[in-house]
Amino acid sequence: MVNIPSVEVEQLRDMLQSATPPLVLDVREKRENDICSLPGNQLMPMSELQTRFAELPKNQTIVVHCHHGGRSARATAFLQQQGFTKVFNLKGGIHAWSERIDPSVKTYG
Repeated sequence: MVNIPSVEVEQLRDMLQSATPPLVLDVREKRENDICSLPGNQLMPMSELQTRFAELPKNQTIVVHCHHGGRSARATAFLQQQGFTKVFNLKGGIHAWSERIDPSVKTYG
C-alpha cells in the first residue's frame, strides 16, 4: 500500500498564505466545481487525470482535493506512482474546508 501524505484544511489555509503557495488540484467533476471551488483551484477531473497528469508541475507542491477526500486520496497515490514527490491529499476535501475554514463555500450532497 502506498503511503498517502495528507494535509488538514488548516494546513492548506496556511500554505496558501505562504510565499510559495501550492497548486490546488480539484479532481471533482466540472459540475461539482461549478457549485464551489477553493482558492487557486485547477480543475482536472479524475476521469481525465491519467491522460492529463503531465500538464502538472513536478517541482511545485500540489494539494489534491475532492468532495470528502476519497477520490483525491486515489489521485494522490496515482500521482506518486508517476513520480510526483510533493503531492498531498486534502483530508476531508472541500466539505471540511467549508465547515472549518470558509463557510461561504457552498456544501452539497
